[in-house]
Amino acid sequence: MMSEKLEQQLMEQMNYEFYSAHAYLATAAYCSHQDLDGFSNFFHVQAEEERFHAMKFYHFLNDMGARLHVTGFETPENSFSSILDCFKKSLAHEKEVTKRIYKLADLALDEREHATMTFLNWFIDEQVEEEALFDGYIKKLERVHLDGDAIFLLDEELSKRSFTPPE
Repeated sequence: MMSEKLEQQLMEQMNYEFYSAHAYLATAAYCSHQDLDGFSNFFHVQAEEERFHAMKFYHFLNDMGARLHVTGFETPENSFSSILDCFKKSLAHEKEVTKRIYKLADLALDEREHATMTFLNWFIDEQVEEEALFDGYIKKLERVHLDGDAIFLLDEELSKRSFTPPE
């Protein structure tokens, strides 16, 4: 049986995942304003993924019999100095998500809440991928710096990104 403390923290993470979706939507808006529609698409897809993550928490908590409480959240970051800044701030955000997921996993382990431990393992693996994704694009952007041709090619590459929910 899940403790009230664990249930509450899982619910907080669900709401944080919804916040993450809005943070990426704000980043997409910045990219659109810079006429970088491929980068905007990248962050729109990222927002879809975060909503999917939030709904995974929603369904898990619902399946566990929790009374869900969807809350509001702070206004996400809307100020960026460059595309590189967008990715650096996004990586920092993902590192915060990782820290939060690890804290949840530690609590589930302490409470011997095996269903929650299994559920959170998916997110632990997902966070490795998320951080690597942003880190990879940061390295590419640092390499090309302000080379317009290279930014154009990256923009074109990112315009092809789409989201297909995992099975």
